[in-house]
Amino acid sequence: MIDRQLKSELLRLSESFPVVTVTGPRQSGKTTLCKIAFPDYEYVTLEDISTRTMIESDTLAFIERHTDGLIIDEAQNMPELFSHIQVAVDKDRTRKYVLTGSSNFSLMSKISQSLAGRVGIITLLPLSIAELPNREIDTNTLMLNGGYPAIWAHGIKAYDLYSNYYSTYVERDVRQLVNIKNLSLFQRFMKLSAGRTSREFVMSDFANQLGTDHKTIQAWNSVLETSYITFTLQPFFRNIGKRITKTPKQYFYDTGLLCYLLGIENEKQLDTHPLRGQIFENMVVVEMMKHYYNMGRRPNLYFYRDKSQNEVDVVDERDYKSMQIFEIKSSQSFHPSFTKGLEYFAKLFGEEVTASAVIYDGEETLDTQFNAYRNFRNVFAKNRV
Repeated sequence: MIDRQLKSELLRLSESFPVVTVTGPRQSGKTTLCKIAFPDYEYVTLEDISTRTMIESDTLAFIERHTDGLIIDEAQNMPELFSHIQVAVDKDRTRKYVLTGSSNFSLMSKISQSLAGRVGIITLLPLSIAELPNREIDTNTLMLNGGYPAIWAHGIKAYDLYSNYYSTYVERDVRQLVNIKNLSLFQRFMKLSAGRTSREFVMSDFANQLGTDHKTIQAWNSVLETSYITFTLQPFFRNIGKRITKTPKQYFYDTGLLCYLLGIENEKQLDTHPLRGQIFENMVVVEMMKHYYNMGRRPNLYFYRDKSQNEVDVVDERDYKSMQIFEIKSSQSFHPSFTKGLEYFAKLFGEEVTASAVIYDGEETLDTQFNAYRNFRNVFAKNRV
């Protein structure tokens, strides 16, 4: 059994709120986490049609029968439950409910309508490096496997898992989220997104290449984000009198799925793949996301690029006057030129930059405040940045 770092935050929130919601991608371990954290709670899944039918026949009676704790899996499949839970916890704040869901928009929209002020919300992403049973494996294997627990806990081959995950996602989840008439074109969009990971998401490029319009690309991208396939980093902006790019960068929540979409089947292919550097950057950025989500916090991560092409891969805004900045390189050796963008940004913002480092794939680590370079495993071994 893999111990999840989010467990302590889940237990903490359950002491303060009668309802706790765990969101995240399918198969990221939400159900297992909830069952381990609350072993005495009854469990139901609303993926099961017969269960939904039973509950729909007398929803009030179902809620009233469960006064000692209830885990409801994929809760967005039955939104009418939320108002009944609201009434139940308003009558008795000692009642406890744990909701999970893999459709962020569907779940959160219902929560905001019925359970605002009564619910604590956390996000469980696939395994972080700190949670892996083996952190010393080859970098290519780490990127190829991704973080889904079934690969690490049950030995399922990455290609087999992602092939099934992709087929299920397209055939079931996508159809539920939006009426896509041409699934094959949407699949091309997913693979095109994979080919542009860690790069700016320019809708016109996608529209031109796929022969569709901006509105369609925007809708399809919302589907990917809602179902925890991709996310974006917004450009960092502060009123410094310079023109900053306004286009976000797109990343995948899991590099295993990313590699599958790129047609990469083994470590040898990945080692010489022209997008290996982008996949490595994706892995590091999503590890930073996990670092915050596993503490129950929302990340404030951005990237920086100005009209003169000065760049910083990640700006981690700790608060309004405190930032840490990072350059990400897949190289196995450090070169002083890697710090050029960091030095420029640090001069621009002065004392607001409290730390600066290059995160790379080499073995050596120099840990000073500025111009530091760190092996990515040392950065994330304890889930810290």
